[in-house]
Amino acid sequence: MEHLLYEGGRDNEIIALFKQTFTDSEGKDEGKLIADLVKRFLQNTPRKDVSVFLTIVKNQVVGSVIFSRLTFEESKVNTWLLSPAAVATSMQGKGVGQGLINFAHDFLKKKGVQQVITYGDINFYSKVGYQPITEAIIPSPLKLRYPEGWIAQSLKGESIIPISGKTYCVEAINHTELW
Repeated sequence: MEHLLYEGGRDNEIIALFKQTFTDSEGKDEGKLIADLVKRFLQNTPRKDVSVFLTIVKNQVVGSVIFSRLTFEESKVNTWLLSPAAVATSMQGKGVGQGLINFAHDFLKKKGVQQVITYGDINFYSKVGYQPITEAIIPSPLKLRYPEGWIAQSLKGESIIPISGKTYCVEAINHTELW
């Protein structure tokens, strides 16, 4: 098993992984929605604003996480959003996702990222250090349907740095149906 920063050449395989994983867990419509999101990240988002990480087993992509830059109206805190994440259904429950996220966190920390946020399942993400926050601490870019899923962690071993004012995400994920 190898974790790495994606450098290109496997877009279709990555999109297919997300589509199948989300179809298996959430249904066909969600699979298409997330596949379209991943395609926008891979094809339309400037490289300086997105980092895609992969887990490879026997030359197959079995896991992927995408982090994208968040910017703020009133802060320069280097904060990135983890969304989405996928592990092939047959590989779930084997530590692939946790290992990949930890690898990505180490990479981002070395690049100066101070904190990371995601909008997801606290039961899973707490295993890699995420804790619940409120929008009073860091506002989300769009209205959250499930505010309890707004979770974050410091990559510097400190408390989450509160941020006020408007939060902006990259265009690929700036769609209300994803929040």
